[in-house]
Amino acid sequence: MESVASSFCINIQFLFSSWSIGLFFSLSSTKAAKLVAAFQYLRGVIESIIEQKDISSISKKIGELLDESVVVDNADNFKSNEFKPELQIIKRGQVWDLSKIDFEALKKDFEKSHYKNIEIADLRGFIERKIELMLRQNSTRADFAQRLQQIIERYNAGGSATENYYQELVDFDEEIKEEVERHVREGLTEDELELFDLLKKEKMTKDEEQKVKLAAKSLLHRLREEKPRVLVQDWHLDSQSKKRVNSVVEKVLHGNLPKSYDRRIFKEKCDLVLGAMVDYANRGRKYAV
Repeated sequence: MESVASSFCINIQFLFSSWSIGLFFSLSSTKAAKLVAAFQYLRGVIESIIEQKDISSISKKIGELLDESVVVDNADNFKSNEFKPELQIIKRGQVWDLSKIDFEALKKDFEKSHYKNIEIADLRGFIERKIELMLRQNSTRADFAQRLQQIIERYNAGGSATENYYQELVDFDEEIKEEVERHVREGLTEDELELFDLLKKEKMTKDEEQKVKLAAKSLLHRLREEKPRVLVQDWHLDSQSKKRVNSVVEKVLHGNLPKSYDRRIFKEKCDLVLGAMVDYANRGRKYAV
């Protein structure tokens, strides 16, 4: 068997926070360099670029694969205390701050990167976690999760090249940033924004939009700040308590929504709001007491 090197360093990175495992071997022969591509491809598989798997079972298989694949001429010396491979992390999982991301810099860094699958996996992992947080804050954002899945499926089906895939993720990330900051532009809190999104309808005038925002603010204030309290303990499990909450929702919205909301739209919006409140309460969040 050909010698690949008398000495080399093995660099391994485990990124469990983003469901990823990165492997890079720094070896001294051309043949050994081919291992790099193999491990990068394997990393792509693990990173769900091809298919999602359980990370614990994958970690075990990677360990077994390393034991079987890393071969040197002097195995005894390799195992002895006199010969120890240098173990170091050469590429850490990036810590992302959405408010500070320079999207143009991301694109340039990707063009120069030798580990494009890792860059893609880091960005995709960040987007997935951000969407999860966004959905926890606002249930109307489900379309973001659906759109991400469409981007992933299009890439997996061979519909886009690696560079195009990354570009799509970067562009999508920019849209997510816009969405995360939207409540500030609208002059609302996150919870007020969710109510606004549930209550708004298509083709509203500026005046109607302001009235819907006021309705969202007024409803949240009534539910959380004013007396008598209607969000009592386990209100969502008691039919009478739920009726009282529904009555308050209808009363506040009737007094604040634009007159263009006819009976059908009004009933639809009241049901949407109450349904969202019950769903959160069932999960012990937001409107749970």
